[in-house]
Amino acid sequence: MDPVIFDVVGPIKLRWYGLGYLLGFVLGFLLLRWLARKKLWVLPAEKVADFIAYSAFFGVFLGGRFGYILFYPLQTVPGRAEFADVPLMIFRVWDGGMASHGGILGLVIFTYFYARKNKVSWTGVGDGLCVVAPIGIALVRLANFINGELYGRVTSGVSWAMKFPGALRENGRAWDAVNACRPLAPEIDNFRGSDNEVFSQQLSYLIDQSRDRPELLNALGEYVQARHPSQLYEALLEGFVLFAILFALRVRIPKLANGVITGLFFVLYAVFRIIVENYREPDVGQALIMGLTKGQFYSTFMIVGGLCFLAYSLKRKQPSV
Repeated sequence: MDPVIFDVVGPIKLRWYGLGYLLGFVLGFLLLRWLARKKLWVLPAEKVADFIAYSAFFGVFLGGRFGYILFYPLQTVPGRAEFADVPLMIFRVWDGGMASHGGILGLVIFTYFYARKNKVSWTGVGDGLCVVAPIGIALVRLANFINGELYGRVTSGVSWAMKFPGALRENGRAWDAVNACRPLAPEIDNFRGSDNEVFSQQLSYLIDQSRDRPELLNALGEYVQARHPSQLYEALLEGFVLFAILFALRVRIPKLANGVITGLFFVLYAVFRIIVENYREPDVGQALIMGLTKGQFYSTFMIVGGLCFLAYSLKRKQPSV
C-alpha cells in the first residue's frame, strides 16, 4: 500500500497518516459537540471547536512528539538524529512519528490547565475527551497499517498473517532481496552516494516500484516473513472496542461520577496495549525493561493512574452533570 494518497504541490503530499489525525480531530469535534448539546459533557457546545484545536496542538502534537523523543531515544536507531537535534526533531513528524503514551500524557497536562482556566471539573473535561479519543487512535492505527509500519511479530499457521516489505530493513535479508531484484530493475545501479545511502535508496525504490510491478513484488516477497497485522489488532481493541465501551457508559449512565470514564480509559487502553504488544514487533534497538517491552512498561503506569482516577472519582461521587 502507498502511504501517500496523492501529491498536492511539489514536495507537499497528502498522506494517510496525516489524514488519520485530521479525521480523528474532525470526528472528535462532532461527537464532543453532540455530547455537549445533550448535556453529557461539562463544557458548552460553543467551546468545543477551541478545545479540539488546543488539544490537537498542545496535547496530541507536542505530547506525542516529546513522548517519542523521550520514550524512544532517537540515537538507538541507525541513521537517526542524536538528542542534540531534538529541537528540530519536534517538527519532523515523519521521522519516527508520534508516541501514543506521550500524546495521552500531553492531553492529561493540557486538560488540567484548561479546566482550571475555565473553572470546570478537570476529570469532567477528561471524560468527554476519553470518549472520543479512541476514534483517533483507531484511525491512526489504520494509517500505520497502510504505511506498513509498527507491524507484528513473525508468525506461522495464522491465515490472516501478512508480509510487510519494510521489515526487510530489519530481518538481515535486505541485501539478498536487492540482489535478487537487480536483474528485474537494473536502473537501481544508477543510484549514487555512499554505500549505505545507495543501498537504502535501492531498497526504498524497489518497495515503491513493487506496488505496480508484480515481478518485483514476487521477488521481494521471497525474502519477507509473514507477520501479525498488529496495527489492526490495536485499531480494533484500543480504538473501536474501547470507544464502544466508553460511549455506551457515557450515554446509558449520564450521572456517572466525573473521572470514572477517564479512569476506565487509562486502565482499558493499557490492558489492550499490553495484550497487543505480545504480537507487535518491538522497535529497532528497543531493549526490554524488566522483561516488558517499552509499550507494556509504560502501560503499567497508565493502569496505576487509571485506578487512582477511579478511586478518587468514586470516593467523591461528583456527578458529571
